[in-house]
Amino acid sequence: MLKKTYFPIFLICIGCWNCNAQKIKTIETEAQLLKPSYYSKATEAERNYFLYLPKTYGDDKEKEWPVLMFLHGNGERGNGLDELDYAMIHGPLYEAWIQKKELPFIIIAPQLPMFGMDEKASYIKNRTRDQIPIRLDKGVPERPGDFPTEGPMNGQLADNEMKFPEEGLPMGWPVIEEDLLWMLQTTKVNYNVDDNRVYLSGLSYGGFGTWWMASKHPDLFAAIAPVVGYAHPDLMEPIAKNKIPVWAFAGGRDYVVPVKYFYASLNKLESLGHKPRFTIHSDMNHDAWTRIYRGWDLYDWFLTHTK
Repeated sequence: MLKKTYFPIFLICIGCWNCNAQKIKTIETEAQLLKPSYYSKATEAERNYFLYLPKTYGDDKEKEWPVLMFLHGNGERGNGLDELDYAMIHGPLYEAWIQKKELPFIIIAPQLPMFGMDEKASYIKNRTRDQIPIRLDKGVPERPGDFPTEGPMNGQLADNEMKFPEEGLPMGWPVIEEDLLWMLQTTKVNYNVDDNRVYLSGLSYGGFGTWWMASKHPDLFAAIAPVVGYAHPDLMEPIAKNKIPVWAFAGGRDYVVPVKYFYASLNKLESLGHKPRFTIHSDMNHDAWTRIYRGWDLYDWFLTHTK
């Protein structure tokens, strides 16, 4: 375990991409969005990730802050450099930085490498930088509309046939597991972090990644919230054994990640004595995450849990 020490944060302009920490806005009374650099073992290249500090971070030098690591979906992959901004399109970072929601967390938001997915997924290949949200000097931008929904609302029976192995979807977050662990440890060393309040959430591909990281490193997290991403039942035993609070979410009209595949792992948790929380937004499509991260319920729930 590394000894916790505190180092000064050097902040320079957004135009420099090869620095250790780049500050996007230089107003001390505002929240800070940094871009620390690191060497990725998975890609064998230098990359950046987002590190968000609330605007009151530093006011109380003795205060220890909860940490929320967020894993994005498949459509927000990139090279971790000039494509990193795609990682703020959805989720807690979008809420905190673009919508200026005063979330009381240090937020770690890495970017999953492309790993050839831009040639396989048209929604990545055809994306444009116009999709990247921009933080306004005054006020906040209008939120994008919800995905269109297809068909009426209907319940779905459980389906225990797993379409994927323990690792989940191909070329997902498990591939950069060591990078994620490094980010968490480095944040703990360099910032005022409450080790007992480290939370993990992710949407779609990131939901699968959330289950994986919690199962493989159950001692790290005080609570997890996988959003529109289910898990293989074989991952459940460490989560149950360590009594990690779970709040899982699904969209009732989600035909990308159907509700019926969530039940196998959740029922396995219950059979192991765990009491997971499961919420289905029956009227929502795969983008149920917009409602989930937009509100306060999830963030308030996280803060009720301490490791």
